[in-house]
Amino acid sequence: MSTKRFSKEKLRTYFNKNEDIFENKLLTEAVNVSGKINDILNMGNIDLVSNAKRLVYYTIEENELDLIAFAKQEGIAWAGHSLTLSLKLEWVQAIRRTLWQMIFTLNEDNDHTIESAEFFNLEQIVNDQIDQFLNNFFLSYSKYKDEMLLKQRKLVEHLSVPIIPVSENVSVLPLIGTLDSYRVEIIEEKVLNEIGSRRFQTLVLDLSGVAMMEMDVINHFEKILAGISMMGCKSILTGIRPDLVRKMIHAGIRFEKDAETKGTLQETLKLYL
Repeated sequence: MSTKRFSKEKLRTYFNKNEDIFENKLLTEAVNVSGKINDILNMGNIDLVSNAKRLVYYTIEENELDLIAFAKQEGIAWAGHSLTLSLKLEWVQAIRRTLWQMIFTLNEDNDHTIESAEFFNLEQIVNDQIDQFLNNFFLSYSKYKDEMLLKQRKLVEHLSVPIIPVSENVSVLPLIGTLDSYRVEIIEEKVLNEIGSRRFQTLVLDLSGVAMMEMDVINHFEKILAGISMMGCKSILTGIRPDLVRKMIHAGIRFEKDAETKGTLQETLKLYL
């Protein structure tokens, strides 16, 4: 078959005239997705059939820019409504198979066999475009999910840094668990913001519940104490564990320049209340 006889214009025209046939074949191919089309439409306002036709037109036209933008948009939509990747993969693969069935039917209707060179060129165009869609869809889906997880983690970490006012001028920050580099950044942000907004004069940081602090975290924590001091607030550390003290001694780290230390939180609160 000549390129002229089996051009993308002919394929586009044929597909346009036979959209209903494409839709019926597609629903037959994607067995697991077909029964969920209305649920997905109601849940995320995602019209799977219309979007499938849109993908086919972008593929036939080799409209890579719009195809990539569409894939990213779809990735965000599916991730935002927590739709499963397995359903999307089945759906796109069904679109691929159905499109090839349409190409085969068009070729049969023209009573002509596609030349091998032309077939491989067509195969590369169709499959590369659909693979491009899948790749960008998955990247967009994963990026959106990662951003959502980061926001959720940040929210949880903020909630795990409770600065409790115990008097007009004194607040307490009880810290528990492991302090990693990410969490200590949250502590820095929240502590300095709270001092700036509430203007208390003393912050008691209770470390009795801290299970572990690596050296980079200890160094960062030392800078936080310096920042508290620069804002005109006094730091008091309570409940420092022996293993943490040993680690600091051997590393040559001293907190006494910017903070006072006390044995227990109870002892400290008796003095200031």
